[in-house]
Amino acid sequence: QVQLVESGGGLVQAGDSLRLSCTASGRPVSTNAMGWYRQAPGKEREFLAGISRSVDIIYYYADSVKGRFTVSRDNAKNTVYLEMNSLKPEDTALYYCAAGTFYRNKWNFPYWGQGTQVTVSS
Repeated sequence: QVQLVESGGGLVQAGDSLRLSCTASGRPVSTNAMGWYRQAPGKEREFLAGISRSVDIIYYYADSVKGRFTVSRDNAKNTVYLEMNSLKPEDTALYYCAAGTFYRNKWNFPYWGQGTQVTVSS
């Protein structure tokens, strides 16, 4: 079992930056693939970024955030981050952290946090 707690969300203006954190307990983040998702009202959950286990690391970024968002991991703090730059109003959503596996080119996330709200004003 992995328990995940997100933090760092808030209200910002367009063009600002924000860093989300996801702290895990139960298993080291280095042994899990970790991912970030978001869901805006009335929209489907969107897979934004992924980072595989700490061996031959594989990264994934959705086209909607590529070049603006960066996923990283601090194994000593058992925490995964999502650095978000050049934020846009359309980035407004509830952001979730997830833990699982990356195997045969597929991400699978059975463990989820409760989410942290990000609101970007224009």
